[in-house]
Amino acid sequence: MEKLKFKNSILLLLTAAIWGAAFVAQSVGMEYIGPFTFNFVRNIIGGVVLIPCIWLMNRIKGNNREEENEEKKQDLKTLLIGGVCCGAALFLASNSQQIGIQYTTVGKAGFITALYIVIVPILGIFLKKKCGFLVWISVFVALLGFYLLSVKDGFRLEIADMYLLASAFLFSIHILVIDYFSPKVDGVKMSCIQFFVCGILSGVVMLFTEEFHVRDILAAWMPVLYAGVLSCGVAYTLQIIGQKDYNPTIASLILSLESVFSVIAGWIILGQALSKRELMGCVLIFCGIIMAQVPVGKKGV
Repeated sequence: MEKLKFKNSILLLLTAAIWGAAFVAQSVGMEYIGPFTFNFVRNIIGGVVLIPCIWLMNRIKGNNREEENEEKKQDLKTLLIGGVCCGAALFLASNSQQIGIQYTTVGKAGFITALYIVIVPILGIFLKKKCGFLVWISVFVALLGFYLLSVKDGFRLEIADMYLLASAFLFSIHILVIDYFSPKVDGVKMSCIQFFVCGILSGVVMLFTEEFHVRDILAAWMPVLYAGVLSCGVAYTLQIIGQKDYNPTIASLILSLESVFSVIAGWIILGQALSKRELMGCVLIFCGIIMAQVPVGKKGV
């Protein structure tokens, strides 16, 4: 049992590291192509990568056709609705993030985006989910951190910060949509559909707002492949495996290290450093993230 928990922890830690480093890929990719083009190619690749994963998982499960024939039609309808809803939410969130990341450092983008972990329980109030006192404290701490990280003299937010803050809210909605549909359908299949939906929607907007050139995509092959294959396909699969039969609170704490890895990756790969004020903001945001996930009572925060 202990070996199983250790394996799960390693898989989730690897997932956080891949997602954190993905901010570098997203930033570098913007040197060659626009945000909607990047997300179009990235998500289509992510969806394609998950197809063989789904095939392998079906083979391992050894599905019984007789038992599943009755349920398949209803399950397929729910799966498609869930995939489309998740894909639409991901389209809004990821493109808002991608636009914002053009104008700031990857570490700053990672920590502002990570605010979704604090926002989720607050939005849960509207879904009649309880929000404990500790969550409100975590919100205050995270907002203070966001102020130090992003607000300049004269209470002025940079345009990048506003896009990234919007993406944090949109990612919160995306998580709540996943939370609603994931118990009802196969998570990997729904993720595959959401990637294709997000990719197609990004492609449609790309045609009207950006110039599409294959040579530019080929020039950005490394960041695009990293974001598509590793960040979308591999990392999501690792998350599914790692969270199976594992404490969800501990899992979310490990995954929240994504923001820390984004700062480390930006510093090592791109040479991006944060000021002392910005680092203090990062620390406070991370403290708020941790506090928002600490369970209180039987049901947690």
